Amino acid sequence: MSKQTFLKGTFILIIAGLITRFLGFVNRIVVARIMGAEGVGLYVMAVPTLLLVITITQFGLPVAISKLVAEADALNDRSRIKRILVVSTTITLTLSIVFTTAMILLAPMIASTLLTDSRAYWPLVAISPIVPIVALSSVMRGYFQGLQNMKPTAYSQVIEQVVRITFVALLTSAFLPLGVEYAAAGAMISVVLGELASLLYMIVMFKRKKSFRIRQKFFAYLGEGKKTFVDLMAISLPTTGSRLVGSVSYFFEPIVVAQSLAIAGVATAVATQQYGQLAGFVIPLLTLPTFITYSLSVSLVPAISEAAAKKRYPLIHHRLGQSLRLAMLSGGISVVVLYVFAEPVMALMYDAPEAAVFIKVMAPFTIFLYFQGPLQSTLQALNLAKAAMMNSFYGAIVKIAAIFALATRPELGIMGAALAIVIGILLVTTLHFASVVKTISLTVNIIFIAKASVLLGASVVFSSLVHRYAFSDWPLMIQTLLAIGLTVLCYALLALLLGLVKKEEATRIPLIGSFLSKLIPA
Repeated sequence: MSKQTFLKGTFILIIAGLITRFLGFVNRIVVARIMGAEGVGLYVMAVPTLLLVITITQFGLPVAISKLVAEADALNDRSRIKRILVVSTTITLTLSIVFTTAMILLAPMIASTLLTDSRAYWPLVAISPIVPIVALSSVMRGYFQGLQNMKPTAYSQVIEQVVRITFVALLTSAFLPLGVEYAAAGAMISVVLGELASLLYMIVMFKRKKSFRIRQKFFAYLGEGKKTFVDLMAISLPTTGSRLVGSVSYFFEPIVVAQSLAIAGVATAVATQQYGQLAGFVIPLLTLPTFITYSLSVSLVPAISEAAAKKRYPLIHHRLGQSLRLAMLSGGISVVVLYVFAEPVMALMYDAPEAAVFIKVMAPFTIFLYFQGPLQSTLQALNLAKAAMMNSFYGAIVKIAAIFALATRPELGIMGAALAIVIGILLVTTLHFASVVKTISLTVNIIFIAKASVLLGASVVFSSLVHRYAFSDWPLMIQTLLAIGLTVLCYALLALLLGLVKKEEATRIPLIGSFLSKLIPA
């Protein structure tokens, strides 16, 4: 089975993430155009409940599987790899059956009581079959990532989005005459179908690549799996704690927002629409670069774990610094473009220019969000998953409290929720960074901060001038695309001139390395 280096594996995941994010935005635009903000509000209200159930079902096993499979593969211990798969599959399938049933039974109460909108019941029920599908997919992905083969994960992500987009317009349009809640349920069904196609692909790849039969002596391996279970839990429990905190926080977020807006005197339908704009339109745009930081995080855990085992602390500093710099470069251009072009982007994508005010307020601070993934992965690789969990817990508590404190004020309303989300991002990132500094004595690179500040500041000034004075007589779409294109070009050239892109990194990137290495100075 083919393996990839740190940068090549990351590059494969980044390309897949770029494709899936693009397709995901196409999906969101289609859904928004068909269902409107109210339908999107019902859709995103159901998502946090789903993510909470999936987090509990996965139990942090993907990271644990990846790490243990990597260790077993290094020793060529196929029997141990099979035990890992048998035990982890049994755990996830058992949990998925329990929590899928609970999700269906509790859907009426969650929709009408917690979310204050009984129409959210149908999206909740429609999405529930996805839980066991995602659970089994996570086991497959952990297995392939442990073997340092990122291609199946990348291809499965693209397949999932293609299938979802194929069905979303058809199903939402078919169910819309029955009501907006049924249209939201149709969108959820398309998600289930996409995940199912992704799982089928992973199973086919597993059957082709594996060197053993998973069903042969399944129960015998399960009976011998006590130590494997303990090893999995030792890694998965702290990991799932951090994810569980985030999922619980995300679960309570729409509940607290809905209750707070009700206290502020906002009608239920209006509150649903406003939350749909914030969570369905704005947040996905702001989190767009996280597919890059996710790719970095997946590749970073084994790289730093290996370096830590060999006590190669300079290499740990190098890998982390490399990841933070790439996170800044990818996130920085997103911040610049969204801050300057917020109104035309929202108008063109969602026909909701009034939601641009949220982007204007939140975009400058979301640069800190892009650092969270690499910092958290570093903590997990250094056996500090508990510290990462507690940092996330503190951030979640502060965010939920801030939502209630700010969104209940009539003069702020839904903007209070946006400010609270920003506060949570800043706190968690700061705590993660402090934990890393305390552990490996990481020093703050003042030169890097200065160069990044120059890059962001100069790009904002340039793009603002282009936005204001260039192409003013052109149609809005062409004007916006040309202005963003010039902004990206300016940003890239400045990054090269400031030395924020390294020649040795560019030469290791497949296909484009040879080209970039001729342009980038050593």
